[in-house]
Order: sequence, then C-alpha cells, then structure tokens
Amino acid sequence: MMFWILIIIFAFFIVHFLIMKNIGLISPKDAVSFLKDGAMVIDVRSPAEFASGHLAEAINIPLADVEKTAPIRVADKNQALLLHCQAGVRSGEAQSKLKNLGYVNVFNLGSYQRAESIVNQPR
Repeated sequence: MMFWILIIIFAFFIVHFLIMKNIGLISPKDAVSFLKDGAMVIDVRSPAEFASGHLAEAINIPLADVEKTAPIRVADKNQALLLHCQAGVRSGEAQSKLKNLGYVNVFNLGSYQRAESIVNQPR
C-alpha cells in the first residue's frame, strides 16, 4: 500500500512539473534578473481588479486592451516585459498577443501571488 502512495506522489510531481513547463512561466531567478535590468511589470487584469490591489511597480494594461495600448505605453519592442494576472491564464494570452505584435522579451510571471513573491525578492 505504501509503495502505491509513493508512486502516486511521484507521478503528481512529474505531472505538475510538466504542466508548469508547458505553461511557459519564467523562472523566478530569470525574472529577478530581468527586474534588476529594468524590466517592466504589467498587470493584465481588469482596471477594477487592478484598483482593488496591485504590485507597486506594475502598470495596468488589461488583456482586452493589450494590442491597442501596449504600442503606446511600451514603444521599445525589446523592453523586457513581465506579465501577470490573477491566475496566469490571461497573462499567457497577453504574452502571445504581444509576441504577435513583435515584442521580443515578453514573459509570463503567472498568478498575482507568484508575481508578488518574485517581484518582492531582494535584488
């Protein structure tokens, strides 16, 4: 019985690792490095979500406005952009949209909680 529990736990961690890898989240180490070099943190949640609480250094470009607003607010398409939302799904969508617009260094921080823990790390 204990053997099967260990197998299930091991399988869970393997599946979790593969899912996280496929989501395409930037590693905390790489994100902190980009932050040290002046990366911009972009919160793609709605304005109401942003107003209810946001990371101090984040700017708000809601997912629905990314294609229209990003070229105005982020002229340099080589600027490192670290995106986040509430759970990580919208920031993944925003990442795809920005890459389609020609932005080169666009990374998904994932959820608000994950982004907060990364952005608040000592630099």
